[in-house]
Amino acid sequence: MVRLFIVDDHAVVRSGLKSLLGEDPQMDVIGEAADGAEAVRDCERLQPDVVLMDLSMPNGMDGMTATEQLKQRMPNIAVLVLTMHDDEQYLFRAIQAGASGYVLKSAPHEELLSAIRSVAAGNAYLTPTATKRLMGQYLDKMKPGGEEADLFATLSEREKEVLSWTAKGYANKEIAEMLVVSVKTVESHKANLMEKLGLKTRPDLIKYAMKKGLLQFE
Repeated sequence: MVRLFIVDDHAVVRSGLKSLLGEDPQMDVIGEAADGAEAVRDCERLQPDVVLMDLSMPNGMDGMTATEQLKQRMPNIAVLVLTMHDDEQYLFRAIQAGASGYVLKSAPHEELLSAIRSVAAGNAYLTPTATKRLMGQYLDKMKPGGEEADLFATLSEREKEVLSWTAKGYANKEIAEMLVVSVKTVESHKANLMEKLGLKTRPDLIKYAMKKGLLQFE
C-alpha cells in the first residue's frame, strides 16, 4: 500500500486526484494541503510514502520550497511533482530541489499511477518529454563547447539583454528605464541568469559576457 499526500492550491484538483487514486486498491490518500507550509507540517505528522506536489501555489509556500524542506526534514519521503509546467527550467529546478519524479497534469492517469509506483519503490520517474530534454542536454554537453553553449541557450532574450547591460556597467535603475520595466524585474532577471550560468560575482558576469561577445558598445 502506497501512502499518498496531495499538495495543490485548487480544491477541485485535490478532489479529482483523491477520486482517481482511490480507485486503485494499492493507493491510500492519507492527507492533502493547499500550500507548501501546510504540507510540510502535516507530512511530518503523517509520514506519507509519496507526496504529489504542485509547483505553482501563489497564496502560500510554493512547491519548489516545500520540496526542499520536505527532503531536508524527511529524506525518505519521495516527492513526485505534478504540474502543468512543461518547461525545462521548472524541471531542472524540481530535480535540484530533490524531487524523485516529474509528471504533467495533462498526462494519462495510467502514467500518473506508474510514476507513483516508481518513486514509491525508490526509483526516479520523468515524463517522456522531460527525459528527451535531459538526454538532449547531456548529448549537447558531450560536444566541444557544448555545456557553455547550452547554458547560454537557457537564457531568455530579456535575460540576455540584462546580462549585456549589466556587464557594460549600467545600474539596475538605468537598465530598468531602458527596458521599460521595474527595478525589481531587472533584479529578478539578473538573479535568474546568474543562477542559470553558475556565476557568483560581477567580475564573473563581465568575463562571461566578454566571452560571448556581449560587450560591444554602440
